[in-house]
Amino acid sequence: MELTKNIFFNTDKLIENTVVKIYYTGEFFQDGSKSVSIHYGFGTNWDHVNDIEMQKTELGFQAEINLIGTESFNFCFKNDENKWDNNNSQNYVFPIEKVSTELVVLSDEPVSLGTAKKLRKSYLWSKKIRIAVYKIITYLPKIISGNYKRKISE
Repeated sequence: MELTKNIFFNTDKLIENTVVKIYYTGEFFQDGSKSVSIHYGFGTNWDHVNDIEMQKTELGFQAEINLIGTESFNFCFKNDENKWDNNNSQNYVFPIEKVSTELVVLSDEPVSLGTAKKLRKSYLWSKKIRIAVYKIITYLPKIISGNYKRKISE
């Protein structure tokens, strides 16, 4: 699920009591920050506030977060220079859905999960491809035109 043009989740919906992986390709990734942490909490009062340092990969910064059973997931990002990406002081706030019990199978017959696993893998690959295409669209014209300058750390 793409939240904004630079934030992605590895799932379509945020569901309570699950682990979600968040990818950040925003301002701090684009300007070459060495480290980024996600500052997050739950609900309107920002309960259970926590900070996690995100891992830097070729596709952006990423972190895994346990979603607890509340109504919303609130977060913002901070880089190593103590600068904040907080959605123009609005923070990033997204609803957390309750666990759906509508699709629970009440049968003694074995259920095959092979199809579901194949769909999940294809969905994850499509996300990776989308991120790669975004990177190509964003950076290839800059590299070709010579306007892309990589920051050199001293």
